[in-house]
Amino acid sequence: MIRKVFLFALAAVILVPFTSSCNKEKDTLAIITVLDTAGHPVAGAYVKLFANLAHQPQGAGSMDRLTREEMTDSRGHARFDYTQQYKQGQAGFAVLDIVSFKDSAVGEGIIKILEEEVNEETVKLTPVN
Repeated sequence: MIRKVFLFALAAVILVPFTSSCNKEKDTLAIITVLDTAGHPVAGAYVKLFANLAHQPQGAGSMDRLTREEMTDSRGHARFDYTQQYKQGQAGFAVLDIVSFKDSAVGEGIIKILEEEVNEETVKLTPVN
């Protein structure tokens, strides 16, 4: 009898992790590609993502937590990870402004970040006179 209880308990301990209904949270990423006017990737460009609200809704917490700054890599990509800011079950995530520059060229855009997805947007830099 004790042996049957022990085997049942052992089987339960082994099988429970495999039958768990918990969903593993996927990464929430934003990847910005910066291109020059000829359509070539721009390495070493500054990229900033931020929430540009005229006034912050009450109880929303600081929108500064969404502000991120990165430099583009050799492929013209800047990668932003918002996984820690997204909570499972949350409806929607954010729409953020993009500003980028290198030397005297500037680009702007907007990105809608969907939760648990890799969100991509392209910004073209144009020279400023």
